[in-house]
Amino acid sequence: MRFWRKTFYRKRFVVFLLLAFSLGIVVYRKRFAVRVPSVLDDQRSLMRRTELMDWEDHHLLDSDAKRSGPGEHGEPFYLPAEEANSELKEQLYKQNGFNALVSDYLSLNRADLPRVAVIIPFHNEHFSVLLRTIYSIVNRSPPQLLQEIILADDFSDRDAVKEQLDEYVKSHWPGLVKIVRASKREGLIRARLLGARRSTSEVLVFLDSHSECNYNWLPPLLEPIAEDYRTTVCPFVDVINYETFAYRIQDHGARGSWDWEFFYKRLPLLADDLKHPDRPFRSPVMAGGYFAISAKWFWQLGGYDEGLDIWGGEQYELSFKVWQCGGQLVDAPCSHVGHIYRKFSPISNPGVGDYIGRNYKRVAEVWMDEYKEYLYMRRPHYRNLNPGNLTKQHQLRKSLKCKSFKWYMENVAFDQPKKYPAIDPVSLSEGSVRNVESGLCLDTHFKAEMEAVGVAPCVKGKSGRRREQYFLYTANREIKLKGRSLCLDVPQSGFQAPVILYACHGMQGNQLWKYDSQVGHIIHAVTKLCLDMNPSRDTVFMSVCDQSLSSQSWTFGKQRPA
Repeated sequence: MRFWRKTFYRKRFVVFLLLAFSLGIVVYRKRFAVRVPSVLDDQRSLMRRTELMDWEDHHLLDSDAKRSGPGEHGEPFYLPAEEANSELKEQLYKQNGFNALVSDYLSLNRADLPRVAVIIPFHNEHFSVLLRTIYSIVNRSPPQLLQEIILADDFSDRDAVKEQLDEYVKSHWPGLVKIVRASKREGLIRARLLGARRSTSEVLVFLDSHSECNYNWLPPLLEPIAEDYRTTVCPFVDVINYETFAYRIQDHGARGSWDWEFFYKRLPLLADDLKHPDRPFRSPVMAGGYFAISAKWFWQLGGYDEGLDIWGGEQYELSFKVWQCGGQLVDAPCSHVGHIYRKFSPISNPGVGDYIGRNYKRVAEVWMDEYKEYLYMRRPHYRNLNPGNLTKQHQLRKSLKCKSFKWYMENVAFDQPKKYPAIDPVSLSEGSVRNVESGLCLDTHFKAEMEAVGVAPCVKGKSGRRREQYFLYTANREIKLKGRSLCLDVPQSGFQAPVILYACHGMQGNQLWKYDSQVGHIIHAVTKLCLDMNPSRDTVFMSVCDQSLSSQSWTFGKQRPA
């Protein structure tokens, strides 16, 4: 009996020790699980932080789908017959450069267009166009992401965008939309800075005042910035027709670039970008009017160079320093914003002299190092322009330890030389383009971009007129005006379609020509039509090719072997 009891107590003691030991392990694990998270806990926490959210406003999408009326769903709107040629229409056209009377017919909040202080600079913008810009931002932005909309008025003098705008904003968007007004004309660049300085938001989004934001336009701009605050993001910019206000997608994307006269150009997407059509892709430069940037990064970069006057060159200045100073620039295919491309600019700029040339020289002198010489080769008069004091900009570049422009060309714009070489390759032909039948020469008549070319008596020597008759038949099969980035373009396909001057884009298409030296035909590759002329009207146009017509036979200056 005693033995049994001893054995019993001994067994109980062993069991007690085992239980105490097990309890100690549990307590230990609980205590130290708080202090030392497991790898699995880290993964779960990371998943919660990086989880993607559906920002689509499905209620708005369903509601908009049921709407009807002029211009809804991005459809074109045509004025009633009695107003199509009215005096009011012409008056508003001259004031705005687009068909503002059509804008006034459309709802301010129209539906189903193709898809955060927002800063909108404006000068004398048409009232309904400006309001539609604001409505599209408010209605198509997640409210928890939109902190403020800042309208930066560059000293407008139209009544509608003064007191009338103040009252409308107060009654419709109190606290959300703010107006800041310049005390004198500043120009686009400093108007943007005026708005940016009034912002208290973490991210700045710059838009033009004649825009319409698409569904879910904002989150795709913000995600890359949330991942790296030094990323600048641009939306895809779609086209709002200046006549009918029809909305259409411009294309499926391209990378921003420039030629060596600082005309904005485009580079094709890289192979890896084409494999991921919804993923943001790197771009050497922005177009300029539409982008999102962290306020912290924007001001670290010095904002815009305040020595840049009115407009012109600011997109290159900001793009170069974003890349050279440690950031990156991307385009977001899932963000779409429509833009009214005006038929003409109705607003005079307050700049004095060649302010755009001075702007370009400021950018070149600060950021382009030895590559600036390629710009000066094409624009020799830039060498004599005074760009103003550049000390602050040079100090900024030094303090940020920014990379060289050579690094930028080799690592960011590495395929730029293929499309827009710094030194032009030898052209296939150059000189006067002379019509065999009439003896007249192709002539620009000192016309600007988007205007038709014609013919005129051939000019020899070095007169100014001679420059308007001197063309290059480039290795890219363009017919280009020497010394300018303007090429012959055929935007229409019909019989007797005019031939216009258009900025050379290097993408061939409407600017691709074939020269048949045997019969003298200059053939437009897309339409398969031949360059023809009417000597009685001094005009040129496209016609069905006919070897019996000497009016379609041309000689092209000095020929070189292809």
